[in-house]
Amino acid sequence: MKRLLWMGCLAYLLIGLAHVVVGSIMPNLLEHYGKDYSAGGTLIFAQFAGFLLGVLVSPLLLRKFGKRKGLLIATTMLCAAELCYAFLPPWEWMYAIGAVAGFGFGMIEAVIGTLILVAVTEGTAIAMSRLEVFFGGGALLMPLIAGWLIREEAWRFSFLLISLLALVLLLVCGKGNFKELNAVLDAREEGAKPKGSLVRTYPGQRGWLLVIFIAFFFLYVGTEMSFVNFLPSLMIEKAGTDKATAALSVTVFWVAMTAGRLFAGVIAEKISYSRYVIMCCLGSFLMISLFALVHGLTILMVFIVLLGLFMSGLFSIALVFANKLLPGAEEMTPSLLIASGGVGGAFLPLWMGESMDWGGAGASSWLLSAFLAALVLFSIAAVVVKRMGTVKGSEG
Repeated sequence: MKRLLWMGCLAYLLIGLAHVVVGSIMPNLLEHYGKDYSAGGTLIFAQFAGFLLGVLVSPLLLRKFGKRKGLLIATTMLCAAELCYAFLPPWEWMYAIGAVAGFGFGMIEAVIGTLILVAVTEGTAIAMSRLEVFFGGGALLMPLIAGWLIREEAWRFSFLLISLLALVLLLVCGKGNFKELNAVLDAREEGAKPKGSLVRTYPGQRGWLLVIFIAFFFLYVGTEMSFVNFLPSLMIEKAGTDKATAALSVTVFWVAMTAGRLFAGVIAEKISYSRYVIMCCLGSFLMISLFALVHGLTILMVFIVLLGLFMSGLFSIALVFANKLLPGAEEMTPSLLIASGGVGGAFLPLWMGESMDWGGAGASSWLLSAFLAALVLFSIAAVVVKRMGTVKGSEG
């Protein structure tokens, strides 16, 4: 189990790096190609469209090849795509490369997340928070490294770093011995799922809960990716910072996210998952609204830190919360919710890019505030449906 957790942590570190690399060097990338923010949003859309496809196709590949070979396929795709990114091919090729990269880390996240949720039956929130800490570590290190590479005028090598780490994961996954879990990793599932299995798995109020959580993850991942990928651009416009300093603002955000994740699982286990999710959604909404109102560099950094702390555990705790409310669907629910997050990660940054071109940083900040306001409503709706009395399961 410990070996599986450590492999999961390495995988999430890689995913964290891959998620934010484009946003970390977005101003330089767009300047190199002579493109506007809408083109940048389209590139992020292509990457998360691939992410969505990777999550949705992963069950088919896993049934055919098994989890280990599925991870090897996904990691190889991510490794190759990031290497191609580093060569800065024609802009039109970047969309296809982005889709392949997204497919790779989308499938990796779906497989690792499902394995942990199924294998760890006690302290699930703490285990998922540990993975998210490594995700946050990758997400905060990438802008820091990118900032240094930007100063050295070698920002394209940000992609090469991810490709090399993907190669390390490839070797760990392919050569690693996970003892009693080897059979689970190498098992293949024969046959297809029966028709109507989704309806039978989520009847009545379980179906309503699924819809609410799908909307929740759509908004959460879309908001996080919109904020992270366009934060350097927001800082340049709102505070007049240089590109390297703007890239470091993303590191500040992920430092706060990572610090919060060290305690998120413990706090959620103590106060209940529902209270944790609602309180953090409310706090996130307040922080992004205040971010939209101010312009000074110092105060903007303060609100970035506070926003990171409030958002730090939302993904992992909400995922555990959904699984506890929908018992018996642990193999299906994570993939559906991660997939919905992929859709949000694809479409909302696209909208964000249009907003930046149309209304600048001010309008885009308020757009993020509207997303988080809706997130508050969906988190409350999940609790209301839960308390209607017919949904079985516990919060933990």
